[in-house]
Amino acid sequence: MTDLYDRHRAVLPDWLALYYSRPLELTHGEGRHVWDAEGKRYLDFFGGILSTITAHALPEVTKAVAEQAARIIHSSTLYLNRPMVDLAERVAALSGIPDARVFFTTSGTEANDTALMLATAYRRSNQILAMRNSYHGRSFTAVGITGNRAWSPTSLSPLQTLYVHGGVRARGPYAALSDAEFTEACVADLRDVLGQARGGVAALIAEPVQGVGGFTSPPDGLYAAFREVLDEQGILWISDEVQTGLGRTGDHFWGWQAHAENGPPDILTFAKGIGNGMSIGGVVARAELMNCLDANSISTFGGSPVTMAAGLANLTYLLEHDLQGNARRVGGLLIERLRAICAQLPGVREVRGRGLMIGIELVRPGTDEPDLAAASAVLEAAREGGLLIGKGGGHDTSVLRVAPPLSLTVAEAEEGASILEQALGSV
Repeated sequence: MTDLYDRHRAVLPDWLALYYSRPLELTHGEGRHVWDAEGKRYLDFFGGILSTITAHALPEVTKAVAEQAARIIHSSTLYLNRPMVDLAERVAALSGIPDARVFFTTSGTEANDTALMLATAYRRSNQILAMRNSYHGRSFTAVGITGNRAWSPTSLSPLQTLYVHGGVRARGPYAALSDAEFTEACVADLRDVLGQARGGVAALIAEPVQGVGGFTSPPDGLYAAFREVLDEQGILWISDEVQTGLGRTGDHFWGWQAHAENGPPDILTFAKGIGNGMSIGGVVARAELMNCLDANSISTFGGSPVTMAAGLANLTYLLEHDLQGNARRVGGLLIERLRAICAQLPGVREVRGRGLMIGIELVRPGTDEPDLAAASAVLEAAREGGLLIGKGGGHDTSVLRVAPPLSLTVAEAEEGASILEQALGSV
């Protein structure tokens, strides 16, 4: 492993983050488990940053990939592509957006980049509203709207970004308010921000549950309340479903459905789970929006026959086996178990989440200050115990991220909780 690590450091960027003091090489997986190069098995509670949403080495997906690869691997969007049309029809029907059109990309970053291009072209404005503590990808445009300084390597941007409150419920100036008061205050803040804008703002982009920011979310209905204000000026709503989509929250198939009183978003982006690890992202918008571009455009690798076949097989499996329902049931048990474990730990500020998207916020005992060292130590201890988790948070938080594949069993949830209990207790 040292040799591979040395080779990695010699040819790859220093800013390419690696987990663990002894970086881990994963060689294969099955179900909810993965194995490292030394043969050790781990229960995977992070799934390639929420990408392995059904299971590792899912037979239905691997079979679809192999069969499609044996026919043709690549053609580009310059040719008719049956798997792409098949998957686009399924996604359009599930999106909730009327007269929907779907454009496939290779990542969530690229999907959000495309959504921003559509919104700014349609509205003829480069002004974007974004949420504080947000993360939308690593492209130049996506970094320009990311409200999390740990993931913003430059202040330069082709967009003018205005940040509003609402993505973080339990911290910040409105934390002490009731849910109704919190929503009212955030709507007032939105109006105030718009009052300072030049006019003609293109869109609000928001994650229904902030992923990299530490699995934070506003009260249900906040974005519906925002929508009333946005509609007054024709401002579009982009829902970034890269991490919340495909039933991960258990309660809904899409995160936006927790804010559905005023209808679906104008634009929806997705990635990660749709391909179960294959490189798929995409954008859904009503035809009027999607067709607003007046120049040629294609995608060389977006909509690849192989990735589309994988996505279709994965989506079919997820729906037929009601993995959203499983996320709700098993996730509900897991979060209550974790809350019971953490209730007596002075270094845990909050256990939050829904479905199989759970955050454990760590602080220095007796304070409200984030404890980054503790988060790293728990990550290491969990690994030693045979469990892989993630971490994240904003500039003032340190959060363990728990997001297993949605096929997680009750026994595996209990096993993972027990390992986390030991890891947290050791720190």
